[in-house]
Amino acid sequence: MIAPGLPAELKAALDAKLQGLSRSEAAGRAAQISQIYRDGGGSGAIRSEADALAYALARMPATYAAVAASLNALAGARPGFAPKSLLDVGAGPGTATWAAAEAFSSLQSFALLDSNGALRALALDLGSGSVRLRNIEYEHREARAVLADSVPADLVVASYMIGETSDAERRALAELMWAKARDTLLIVEPGTPAGYRRIIALREQLIASGAHVAAPCPHDGKCPLTAPDWCHFTQRLPRSHAHRQIKGAELPFEDEKFIYVALTRAPLAEHPARVLAQPAVSKVEVSAKLCTTDGLAIAKVPRRAKADYARARRWRWGEAVMEDQTSIAGRPRERGDP
Repeated sequence: MIAPGLPAELKAALDAKLQGLSRSEAAGRAAQISQIYRDGGGSGAIRSEADALAYALARMPATYAAVAASLNALAGARPGFAPKSLLDVGAGPGTATWAAAEAFSSLQSFALLDSNGALRALALDLGSGSVRLRNIEYEHREARAVLADSVPADLVVASYMIGETSDAERRALAELMWAKARDTLLIVEPGTPAGYRRIIALREQLIASGAHVAAPCPHDGKCPLTAPDWCHFTQRLPRSHAHRQIKGAELPFEDEKFIYVALTRAPLAEHPARVLAQPAVSKVEVSAKLCTTDGLAIAKVPRRAKADYARARRWRWGEAVMEDQTSIAGRPRERGDP
């Protein structure tokens, strides 16, 4: 398990970039870039070194935390997974690469792709002082074009990037990413209804191409959720003093909502259930919404079952739990049931 906070090397590199930087100017740039992202402008809003740094200071901590949580779920589902090569698609400032390097000490080679020159330059600068990431390979070209020529990798990651593409482009990109994944493909998106729909569409597309879900879903079947409900998770992360200044925030923490899917070449031997919301704990019982191999279930763990109740009190949103712990009470609902 890796922590949601930025690793020490990355934090030190960002702190060094802050020397002599006007915090108010960076905050203004970050707010402007965020607005362009919300309006669908994507990374085209980042044109200069100052833009790239403002974006990294504002968004890198939260993006890192979401990718770290997704990688933790993948590692939990596949404890023996030890990838040697990484391909980071739409890498930006290298956030997912840093997280993967922390999660898997087995990684030996790191290939990054992005069409934004300012973000590429920042990624190379931030990695220059790292023992493991100083020699990363970073292609500065449009992802779909360069993917066709890329060497396959054990682990392919695309974080917070597929939302910048059209539906047709997204489908083509998904097929290319899956073709380049020797073992596992991880896609992470914002935890919004739109982000969920993008993940579900790619999930269905790639399962039809032979992929199997490692996390978060405990099955390869259709998602059992129905609108207006949607699957997403949340990760709390610490905010540094500089981060609070750039964000114009007072709280020392931030909660990042995200959605992800990890797809593998071979099916898992067993699938734990997934906690889909923070459980409700009372003096009488613990009630938890779960996704299981049989669909949705509301597990109700009575206090009189002392050991099970104590264990269920520790369940957290997004956590994987063994299905034999979910059948204490509560009938699993069939997929698509209200």
